[in-house]
Amino acid sequence: MRIGEILEAKASGGVVTITPDAGVRELIALLAEHNIGALIVSRDGASVDGIVSERDVVRHLHHDGTVINNTVAAIMTSAVETCAPDDDLDAVMSTMTSRRFRHVPVVDGDRLAGIVSIGDVVKHKIDRLQFERDQLDSYVHQS
Repeated sequence: MRIGEILEAKASGGVVTITPDAGVRELIALLAEHNIGALIVSRDGASVDGIVSERDVVRHLHHDGTVINNTVAAIMTSAVETCAPDDDLDAVMSTMTSRRFRHVPVVDGDRLAGIVSIGDVVKHKIDRLQFERDQLDSYVHQS
């Protein structure tokens, strides 16, 4: 299974982005509005300049209560691990698990193509197991 197939199966194809100079208040509003856990930081909506998540907000809030008045650039992760649509799902899943990532941007060439979350990966694995179970059940009861 390839990452591109996971993107195709997702209900919404768009990726929510935010600029580095946006405020943390705007970040929080977008996370809540879209019911998501991370945003891609992008100056132009196509490149990946960073990633920022709920965890980033909470960690910075713990150390500095005024983080709410900062910009996204002050709390984002700049060194972003990405994957490509042709990458193997199991390899990306392994990276997500070992590096404790919940979100990985998908980049096609140099353009943002989507984002894969750990929830997307789990949903795919459950769907696949249910399909296999149904196939086995059908085979067993086929006489």
